[in-house]
Amino acid sequence: MSDKLYTIGKIVNTQGIRGELKIFPETDFPDERFAKGSALVFYDPEKHTTLPVIVESAREHKKLFIIKFEGFSNINEVEKYKGWLLKVEEKYVFELPDDEFYHHEIIGCTVVTDEGEELGTISEILSPGANDVWVVEREVGKPVLLPYIDEVILEVNIAEKRVKAHIMEGLLD
Repeated sequence: MSDKLYTIGKIVNTQGIRGELKIFPETDFPDERFAKGSALVFYDPEKHTTLPVIVESAREHKKLFIIKFEGFSNINEVEKYKGWLLKVEEKYVFELPDDEFYHHEIIGCTVVTDEGEELGTISEILSPGANDVWVVEREVGKPVLLPYIDEVILEVNIAEKRVKAHIMEGLLD
């Protein structure tokens, strides 16, 4: 597989005895990603092995998705995939509207303040509630938590991996 892979879920457990798996979704588009016929990839985070799979059926259940994949008909065939990640190939990644970004596009971006000062690099994205929070690792000092709101994130340039931010009172304490 030459295509890059992006995580869209984690296989957390088996469901019943007919080969279904419980998936914790890590995507904003679970209905599209887990639709019947979707080509996905099982990924072993320890051995880095992959297995292409096709969604046979999926249903939502208590914030998880119960998914049956083609070719698996009993629990013994799927048990070994617990803990693996569910990924999608880059060619199946959707174009997003201009003001939306995939996490992998934001992580690694350099943050520069609107006063021209380089703040650091975005290391992770937290989703605590109403809006995402971008964690900026600095060379010195604690990480800065930038809320993803219009007043703070002024400009995102994915091509240059740069984010322009307005540092509001209290963000650098």
